[in-house]
Amino acid sequence: MISPDNPFAVPSDLPYELPPFDRISDEHYRPAFEAGLAEHAADVERIADDPAEPTFENTIAALERAGALLTRVSGTFFNISSSNATDEIQEIQAELAPKLAAHADAIHLNPRLFARIDALYRNRAELGLNPEELRLLERRYTDFSRAGAGLPEEDQAKLRALNEQLSTLQTRFSQNLLRDTNDLAVVLDDASELAGLGESAIAAAAQTAAERGLEGKYVLTLTLPTAQAAVASLENRAVRERVFTASVSRGNRGNEYDNNAIVEEITRLRAERAALLGYPNHAAYVIADETAKTVEAAGGLLERLAPVAVANARTEAAELQQLLEADVPGATLQPWDWAYYASKVERERFQLDTAALRPYFELDRVLHDGVFTAANRLYGLTFTERHDLPKYHPQVRIFEVFDADGSGLGLFLMDYYTRDSKRGGAWMNNFVDQSRLLGRRTVVVNVLNVTKPREGEPTLLSLDEVRTAFHEFGHALHSLLSSVEFPTFTGTNVPRDFVEYPSQVNEMWMLWPEILANYAKHHETGEPLPAGQVELLEAAQQYGEGFRTTEYLAAALLDLAWHRLGPDDRVEDVQRFEAEALEKAGVALESVPPRYRTTYFNHVFAGGYSAGYYSYIWSEVLDADTVEWFTENGGLKRENGDHFRATLLGRGGSVDPMEAFATFRGRAPEIEPLLKRRGLSGA
Repeated sequence: MISPDNPFAVPSDLPYELPPFDRISDEHYRPAFEAGLAEHAADVERIADDPAEPTFENTIAALERAGALLTRVSGTFFNISSSNATDEIQEIQAELAPKLAAHADAIHLNPRLFARIDALYRNRAELGLNPEELRLLERRYTDFSRAGAGLPEEDQAKLRALNEQLSTLQTRFSQNLLRDTNDLAVVLDDASELAGLGESAIAAAAQTAAERGLEGKYVLTLTLPTAQAAVASLENRAVRERVFTASVSRGNRGNEYDNNAIVEEITRLRAERAALLGYPNHAAYVIADETAKTVEAAGGLLERLAPVAVANARTEAAELQQLLEADVPGATLQPWDWAYYASKVERERFQLDTAALRPYFELDRVLHDGVFTAANRLYGLTFTERHDLPKYHPQVRIFEVFDADGSGLGLFLMDYYTRDSKRGGAWMNNFVDQSRLLGRRTVVVNVLNVTKPREGEPTLLSLDEVRTAFHEFGHALHSLLSSVEFPTFTGTNVPRDFVEYPSQVNEMWMLWPEILANYAKHHETGEPLPAGQVELLEAAQQYGEGFRTTEYLAAALLDLAWHRLGPDDRVEDVQRFEAEALEKAGVALESVPPRYRTTYFNHVFAGGYSAGYYSYIWSEVLDADTVEWFTENGGLKRENGDHFRATLLGRGGSVDPMEAFATFRGRAPEIEPLLKRRGLSGA
């Protein structure tokens, strides 16, 4: 039993069941998880032992209703563990990982429960189910089968052990990365070393140092990818090298946070698990349930694009090498030089200084007059900030979202500032999932890692941070606009290689002329972005695609290389394996490292993207084709947004994703718009 004083004991009485953060402390999680796991196990046992013949209602729908307490505490805890982790939260997470894995196995490997699902599945044509019910039954059957429900008992025992080990290792990888990232922040003694960064960025570095007890110094924190934004502006080559070296050292220093041995173990165990389940490797197991269906299809797209991307990157490198030699005779272009000299090219060729754009991208204006305005014009949504609701951190802001008819859709939380308790990168997640069955609407959060300015100063975003804000809000829209019966299908609960598609589409509105003109105004004078900058921004978009595509493909191909390993393959040196994999794939450019190196590739070794990092460009095929549709049909119009919402965004996982795309687009996707966008028409 859970104490009635525990905030998770009953559903929240706050709007949209927002967790009561003001009453939740770390001490509440363990007892809530213990009670939640027991309650869910009891719910499942009742379903499995029901003496009545299995029906959709008493088995499949009953599973959707089961485990309410566990759902409540999980929805809160795993958001907090990513965005505001304390030492105790991390301890709890490490304890929980194997328990949750064992709990999931206990459900999926319950023979009596699977027998009921199997009986319904075999007779599904005679059950008179509506399309969403039928899809849920098929989804449940597939999930249980892929989880090993049909395996002999001996193999199920092996599977349980593998899942517990993997859950523990994946948690350790993530926690090591957070600690090593904080530990490797670059500390500088003098402001002169930060020349080129700009006043507000230097002030933010001083504030970060002060918060760490380093008064009088300057701290540059690290973001998740290899490339660090500061490198594009730092004039001091030695400092640029320090920042780059710190970035690529994460998880690979032989210290207590080293991830090399963990990577070897994770990939070995994943391969063993795939073999138990009848697949040659982990990649084959994962991709069989995605829209790509086969490793050959996913890898084939990457391999088709790689030679042209690398050729473009080499051309770009030759130009940057000339600029470097003019500054440092005899020097060879290094990864820490690339962004700095690419920025010079942008300034000289396109008269575009991305650093000088920051004063036009003030956070509140980008949010209200850009991100929210685009959603209003497309879908009729309106947003009201709520100052009366509790937050999990003072930096969080909460907005109530209303549909065009005035009805409430849910809550949108934004948590944009970097801090030591938050992992790197940017993401969207739900605290509460929409479901008509459960009478719930969405509570969604977007998390970014923007450097917090000094008190009283505006938050000025980089162009990339503006793009990230639009991207992550695309995920939020996918969730807020969800209109499904069952929580299994809500919002972004779609195949991994489809989930990035709606968010990538939402990026298009960032540079859409009427949206850009609405938010891109100087934070002091209110003057709009100078005439012609839009055209320059668009022209500059394709410059550097050789680098951007190559660094991405290198990471995606590295992911597949790790997860194509079979159970008998052994890796004794992670760094050598990585180097050989990149060489074999034809993407081993010294000056263009992968977007993520192995030991800090959180997406695939701790997140949900194992054997799935290809999905960004797979989704971009759909995205580029969709952008073309919007352009052909008049762009930012309510009828276009309503069509996209009705046929695709609102459907979540309740329909086959590629069928949803075809319904929206009127045909299957075509790759040509992507090749044109990325300047890869020779691919």
